[in-house]
Amino acid sequence: MAEQEKQLFIDMVGRLSWETQLHLDERQHHFFINKVVIVLISILLVVLAVINVYYVAILYRDLNGIVGNMDLMHTNMQKVSARMARITNNMVKFEDYMTHMDNIEASTAEMARMMPRISGNMHDMAQDVSAMDLNMARMSRGMNHIDQRFRHMADGVGVMRYHVWTISRPMGAMNPMLP
Repeated sequence: MAEQEKQLFIDMVGRLSWETQLHLDERQHHFFINKVVIVLISILLVVLAVINVYYVAILYRDLNGIVGNMDLMHTNMQKVSARMARITNNMVKFEDYMTHMDNIEASTAEMARMMPRISGNMHDMAQDVSAMDLNMARMSRGMNHIDQRFRHMADGVGVMRYHVWTISRPMGAMNPMLP
């Protein structure tokens, strides 16, 4: 009986040893799989990081280009606005000249009394000059309106330029880190 108990104990220890070794082998296998998965995920994350840095560099360059274009557009809009103001001033001067046409109308009326044959033509000319004066006044108001719109557009481009610059400024901080 003692022999049988000894054999049972040896069998039990042997089975326990075998089960323990099987458990250790299985554990080692799972550690290896985890290690491979971690390495693959790390490589994937490094690749994604490189791609993201590349895209940030492209975005930074593009935003700088947009800011440059906005600056150029703002400068051009200011030039156009200045030219429109000059045109408006010229239209005002032209309108002033047209108001002096009334004196010509009075003189031609005097001539029409002296020369009955030209009277009809001069009357038509006075109507045309009045119509021209009215059209020039409308045109001057229209030019003032256009000038105001260009100023609003130039201001809007200035605001857009500032906001794009504000967006691109954090990208500039990353520029020294980029390849």
